[in-house]
Amino acid sequence: MEKIIEESKQGESLVLENKPENNKKLYIESYGCAMNFSDSEIVASILSSNGYNTTQVLEEADLVLVNTCSIRDKAEQTIRKRLEKYNAVKRINSKMKVGVLGCMAERLKSQFLEQEKIVDLVVGPDAYKDLPNLLSEVEEGRDAINVILSKEETYGDISPVRLMSNGITALVSITRGCDNMCTFCVVPFTRGRERSREPQSIMAEIQDLYEKGFKEVTLLGQNVDSYLWYGGGLKKDFDKASEIQKATAVNFDHLLEMVAQTFPKMRIRFSTSNPQDMHESVLHIIAKYPNICKHIHLPVQSGSDRILKEMNRLHTREEYMTLVDKIKTIIPGCAITQDMITGFPTETEEDHKDTLSLMEYVKYNFGYMFAYSERPGTLAERKMEDDVPEETKLRRLQEIVDLQQQHSLISCQEFIGETVEVLIDKISKKSAAEFSGRNSQNMTVVFPKENYKIGEFVNVKITSCTSGTLKGEAVGYSEMN
Repeated sequence: MEKIIEESKQGESLVLENKPENNKKLYIESYGCAMNFSDSEIVASILSSNGYNTTQVLEEADLVLVNTCSIRDKAEQTIRKRLEKYNAVKRINSKMKVGVLGCMAERLKSQFLEQEKIVDLVVGPDAYKDLPNLLSEVEEGRDAINVILSKEETYGDISPVRLMSNGITALVSITRGCDNMCTFCVVPFTRGRERSREPQSIMAEIQDLYEKGFKEVTLLGQNVDSYLWYGGGLKKDFDKASEIQKATAVNFDHLLEMVAQTFPKMRIRFSTSNPQDMHESVLHIIAKYPNICKHIHLPVQSGSDRILKEMNRLHTREEYMTLVDKIKTIIPGCAITQDMITGFPTETEEDHKDTLSLMEYVKYNFGYMFAYSERPGTLAERKMEDDVPEETKLRRLQEIVDLQQQHSLISCQEFIGETVEVLIDKISKKSAAEFSGRNSQNMTVVFPKENYKIGEFVNVKITSCTSGTLKGEAVGYSEMN
């Protein structure tokens, strides 16, 4: 999902404005996809109303929570190391309680609580409203667990706090769960069935962000193109809805247009899209509104039809290429980014070459590329042998990464001499004399500060680049200010 987030982001400890009446301290870290970071904002909001202020100092915390990712083994190993750290501190601070949230919590609940005894509570992605009750159980000396998956919970009634916010960009969740049973993926088992959030609560959240001065929102979900609101219920049950419900239903292109029309001075992004569910109507909405960013994250996972079928990806190579052609025709200059898995069970050298040839066809702007790691509980783990040698996986992965770097450089070079609109969101990491921001295509742009400010939209003429960054000079404010 994302950003289009990395395999396992370095954990972020998150802080919100404290309430003077609260007398307990919460330390929370998030790993993995953008949904986990969004969920942490919901958790902090719930606990803020139950006596907890957040802290960045682990040693002084009464409650330590880690919001976890199970998408790859590396992510789980990172979190296990953090749990070791927490428990080392806990041996000194005996009042401290440690809890695990998110996907890893759901998958390893018994192991964490009963076998390893390294946490005090385990809370799945749909049970965060039960946190106050679970903490009461912990205070009374009992282990606490709730990982029950819901078919209704969207947290649409929770006003998220903006943790470690730059006050410029924010995530807004629109769907939860996933119905696509890709054989390599744990998400359907850890986050449950796909359901959509009521559109008016989405609009109200964005209105609040706009009034607070935010300039960009990302509509977020495991599969945003499947968004469908018809008065409640799962998408699979839409055929049973009443005629009135069907007539007033809101799908993703309707929602995207509502947001773009209502907030013309805010940039709109979305993630993640599934190729089988992205319809041409969405592309026309993106092309129609200048405040919808010209960037689509379109995970493909493999360029081989045979491997796509083994993965239970419900699109073919040709269907994917046709969709890419439509994107490039309807939205000229649109950036397309990818997720790619190499070394999936039974993958041959010919399958690998199909992936490389697909990359040559699309020439992605950027990508997230991984060697396959077997995830317990998935169909691939239960039915397929992980038979591609590790050295072969790593060699193929390096070839994919090398090719993507070539394409990323080409994509960046195409902007040299062009003027792009940039939303300034921070000071450059490499120089305090420069600002950093992103253009519509989600590419990082760096330029001298001059008299501009964070949060402003400026036009920047691009003069040079690397494979990951555009460099230039500001030439004035854009019309979005």
